[in-house]
Amino acid sequence: MFGIGFQEIIIIALIVLLLFGGKKIPELMKGLGKGVRSFKDGMNGTDTDKKEE
Repeated sequence: MFGIGFQEIIIIALIVLLLFGGKKIPELMKGLGKGVRSFKDGMNGTDTDKKEE
């Protein structure tokens, strides 16, 4: 996966945990999920606009 191994993913996760703390991570993931959902909705909206034309 993009040249990133399991050990690198664990190290990145630990750094994120140290920076933001355990209580902030669920809030960050919720915001990330909303952003991805919004992006997908925008992409689907663009596709429907093209089909209507």
